[in-house]
Amino acid sequence: MSILANVVDVFVDDKGQHGNPLGILWASSSTRKQEQQIAADLGFSETIFIDGVDGVATARIFTPTQELPFAGHPTVGLAAWLRSNGDEVKAIHVPAGSVRVRFDGERTFVTAMPEWTPAFEFQQLDSAHELRAVDPDAFAQGLHYLWAWIDEDQHRVRARMFAPDLGIREDEATGAAAVRLSAELGRDLQIVQGQGSLLHTHVRYLGQQIEVGGNVSDARTLELR
Repeated sequence: MSILANVVDVFVDDKGQHGNPLGILWASSSTRKQEQQIAADLGFSETIFIDGVDGVATARIFTPTQELPFAGHPTVGLAAWLRSNGDEVKAIHVPAGSVRVRFDGERTFVTAMPEWTPAFEFQQLDSAHELRAVDPDAFAQGLHYLWAWIDEDQHRVRARMFAPDLGIREDEATGAAAVRLSAELGRDLQIVQGQGSLLHTHVRYLGQQIEVGGNVSDARTLELR
């Protein structure tokens, strides 16, 4: 039996380029208890399964190797995709909790608690040039988020993320890490990650919650057999 996955690119730049691919599937008898294998077969850094939508969506998130209680690019991507199909949800329930959703023009934002995010190892480098030279294969385990200021006064950051523990050699755009970094710095940020994906964060509620968002591409379909 074949399964159809919808695919969007999350955190594309202002020209619609780059972004992190996301698999989106409706939960069904064909997917239940097969979510981990489907996520591995798709091979994206994350795949999200929708259990239901009624003003609020309920969903689960999987990397190629494990389920996550929360992740940024899947929740942003799902909210944008649902909106494009006529379901403008106000929140997405994931195992970590209720993720609030907000739309600002073409951008989609979600709000999360920093403690929902994985235990990233953050490393600040001296320059974007030094960051570009990092070899992903230097990381055999763990979750590593490396970053450097592009313009500290303007809160602009360059970043890369390597997560072998999640089955991800290098992640193109990592909303959860952006949430955690914004909380640790106590600043709104504009983050360019990977090949050029663009993420925006806003500190909310005295730093206790962080909003992360950006632009999402139109969907395409992919058939799994």
